Amino acid sequence: MPLEIGELVYVMLLFFIVALLYAAVGFGGGSSYLALLTLLLTSFFVIRSTALLCNLMVVSGSCYLFYRKGHLKIKKFLPFILASVPMAFLGASFRLKEHIFFIILGISLIIAALALVIQTLNLKSKYNTVTYPLYLPYILGAGIGFLSGLVGIGGGIFLAPILNQMKWDKPITIAALASFFILVNSISGISGLVTGGTFELFWPEIIGLLAAVLIGGQLGVRLSLSRISAKGIRLLTALLVLFVGVRVLLDNGLQINFL
Repeated sequence: MPLEIGELVYVMLLFFIVALLYAAVGFGGGSSYLALLTLLLTSFFVIRSTALLCNLMVVSGSCYLFYRKGHLKIKKFLPFILASVPMAFLGASFRLKEHIFFIILGISLIIAALALVIQTLNLKSKYNTVTYPLYLPYILGAGIGFLSGLVGIGGGIFLAPILNQMKWDKPITIAALASFFILVNSISGISGLVTGGTFELFWPEIIGLLAAVLIGGQLGVRLSLSRISAKGIRLLTALLVLFVGVRVLLDNGLQINFL
């Protein structure tokens, strides 16, 4: 559905704000891109494809900056990645019915928002990390990877609250892992969509959206790395995720009663 110039500028502004907020806490923004796109588009193939591509744009810059600052510890992150990539590909290749897709998405976003609130309220500037069995990252990576591919988001918004609650590592390291996790799983998810014949974009609007999230993401990750009070940003992000999750369920999930 082509957008008028005024509509496109408005949507670009929203995508810019979402990218800025999410990148500031180590995420890509895929959950909110999905929710915003459901208000504009009817094809959830286009919605999933666009959200993953915007995710990829945001976290590519984030990963580069985290790497330069020494927070991107590839060897430590590898178990999550090895388990999640094939599962994200598998999840993205599923052809879900539209109302099932939106129900899963809405419930996932609400759970993620609540987890992010709990994580933020319990987050302390200093705490001792906990050592876990070597197999645990593989289990978490596989499960979250499959879910991320299924609903079209990178999965970092599910992974980071869990790891922070577990005190797996320092918050900045977990934020770097979340960005890298989103990066590889967005690539894997896009590959799954292409393989399944469901990768679709709307042109030329996608160019403006990608530019908006690139700029917003770059500003957001710099806020994160400069240690500007992230607690308020996290809570604001959680409220945004909660709102879009409820909105998705109200707009789509409740329709199942009338099908």
